[in-house]
Amino acid sequence: MNRYPVWKYAIIVIALLVGVVYTLPNFFGEAPAIQVASVKATVTVDAALQQRVETALADADVQPLSIALENGSIRARFDKEDEQLKAKGVIERVLIPDSSDPSYVVALNLISRSPAWLTALHAKPMYLGLDLRGGVHFTLQVDMQAALTKRTEALTSDVRLALRDKKIRHGGVNREGQSLEVRLQDEATATTVRNLIADTMPDLQANVVSSGGAYVVRASIKPESLRSVQEQALKQNITTLHNRINELGVAEPVIQQQGSDRIVVQLPGVQDPAQAKDILGRTATLEVRMVDDSSDARAAEMGTGPVPFGSEKYSDPHGQSIVVKKQVILTGENLNDAQPGFDSQTHEATVNLTLDGKGASIFKDVTRENIGKRMAILLFEKGKGQVVTAPVIRSEIGGGRVQISGSMSTKEASDTSLLLRAGSLAAPMEIIEEYTIGPSMGKENVEAGIKSIVGGFIAIAVFMCIYYMIFGVVSTIALGVNVLLLLAILSMLQATLTLPGIAAMALAIGVAIDSNVLINERVREELRAGASPQAAIHAGYEHAWHTILDSNVTTLIVGLALLAFGSGPVRGFAVVHCIGILTSMFSAVFFSRGLVNLWYGRRKKLKSVSIGQVWKPEGEDVRSVASAKR
Repeated sequence: MNRYPVWKYAIIVIALLVGVVYTLPNFFGEAPAIQVASVKATVTVDAALQQRVETALADADVQPLSIALENGSIRARFDKEDEQLKAKGVIERVLIPDSSDPSYVVALNLISRSPAWLTALHAKPMYLGLDLRGGVHFTLQVDMQAALTKRTEALTSDVRLALRDKKIRHGGVNREGQSLEVRLQDEATATTVRNLIADTMPDLQANVVSSGGAYVVRASIKPESLRSVQEQALKQNITTLHNRINELGVAEPVIQQQGSDRIVVQLPGVQDPAQAKDILGRTATLEVRMVDDSSDARAAEMGTGPVPFGSEKYSDPHGQSIVVKKQVILTGENLNDAQPGFDSQTHEATVNLTLDGKGASIFKDVTRENIGKRMAILLFEKGKGQVVTAPVIRSEIGGGRVQISGSMSTKEASDTSLLLRAGSLAAPMEIIEEYTIGPSMGKENVEAGIKSIVGGFIAIAVFMCIYYMIFGVVSTIALGVNVLLLLAILSMLQATLTLPGIAAMALAIGVAIDSNVLINERVREELRAGASPQAAIHAGYEHAWHTILDSNVTTLIVGLALLAFGSGPVRGFAVVHCIGILTSMFSAVFFSRGLVNLWYGRRKKLKSVSIGQVWKPEGEDVRSVASAKR
């Protein structure tokens, strides 16, 4: 009756092993480390750079505990802080010869001391939020109207270009809010224009309106395209922020969407909000210029001559010099999109650009006049420019769609597309919330949170063991397993633990023990009713399960609502709360019954169970569970 099959005990053992393995990294603490990240969007951090760092440290007789390339940055871990500081100086001398124009940022950091075998199993500690580690928090409001206006302006230029190419006479193309209007003299021409817009511009929906003897084709962006524009603007801004925050050397920044038009940026460890605001608000510009192919320019690139008048020298991502003309052909304002792709004939990786109407017209004229010459695409940030790519013009390019190709890998094509899209913000942003938490306060919060959880756990354990005896001991062990599994799952999900999360963890302990109280009291009721100890255990778990399930499901619904509609600290609380409910149902019912079955299930002639004092109804004798008999 009260025996588990082997496969159930196997599940319990596996759950415990997984829980121990993925909880362990949280107890090893953090070691001083160095993080090397790219400052410039066109500079990549790869295995070759890691080799340079390893060689520099070896030459300086600095031995890191470990060094690895993770998430686009190099992280070297050291045993002591003085080794960390020495390594920082060594790496900066090698990677940043010119401090006025750094390509990399070498930042002091802290990373887990977890042993290699745990790291190999992808067992990592939870991240600590701002309230537990200190740092700065920003909530940014994205100006979606500006993004939609920018897109409408681009479509208005495209319509003008299309009408000019088709040689259709009109009375003007004007933008009115988030729509555009084309004035025409007759209905037939208006119908032609409407059909042209429908065939060539899938983002627009157009209709013909009669106004004062004239006809107006009014076009507006389709609802699904409006959502796409907003999503792209938000995505591009988030990508741009990721690129910029690398300069701050933050190990685990939190940059996430909040609602439909807000971005939350959390920078643990950063204590200078002014510097952070400068990085977040920085602007980048894109320019297209012609490469200077004169002999004087070639000499300037080789370093054997001066740069010709009217030209400037820049470097490409590989460090090679390229002399380009000062005249700007196009800017990033003329670029609507950039996506990686493949050439249908050569199957080479390509970058496909989409220009607005004005840009397409200029590009067509320039490419027709400069076939066989090189065109450079430059990215300017903080007043300093770098050549992203400099392809050769093979033929006249019209229609506003440009394909860049030539000896690039799929990853390089993807990276270049990202740079061209994310060089600047797609829409303006305004900081609507900002606060800073000091590291000492974060440390105090961690200590207070741990004390509250441990204190609550001990108090509950003492009460349960005194009041329910052996069943109380089983409940306490199950409660410990619940905390173990909760920490393991949070670590596996790489969740960010915040102060509300610690509060939810303390609440999870109370919710979990409540389930065991229901079970124990149900067993007592069965014993008072005269059931045998084995039958009382079986009936207690079976009947209490339905009540436990109902109460936990209703609580879980509230947690899911907080997770779906909450934000910031509320979501942090909800995540731990929901996971805690699921782990408590496993530990309080499945695991605790396994222990009870292991202790009592094999006794065929069980005469009593240790579950504290069992009180009979008034008027009957009182007997202890120690003497509870059939």
